[in-house]
Amino acid sequence: MEKRVAVLGIIVEDMASAPKVNEVLHEYSEHIIGRMGIPYAEKQVSVISVVVDAPMDVINALSGKIGRIEGVSAKAACSAK
Repeated sequence: MEKRVAVLGIIVEDMASAPKVNEVLHEYSEHIIGRMGIPYAEKQVSVISVVVDAPMDVINALSGKIGRIEGVSAKAACSAK
């Protein structure tokens, strides 16, 4: 199956949901190349960017699982190849 490089942008607005986000990311750790988290205290949110190298179905599953967590938004941007 063809792999793609993608960046998953995650915004955590409910800090009580952060452990759930980390749990899902841990499930997909074999596909994660890197991760950067930035707490933005002024807006009371955390912004996380996760770079993955995975098949599209895995990228979509990860984005979907994260996006269904209460108080969390997620979007993926994928490479063409």
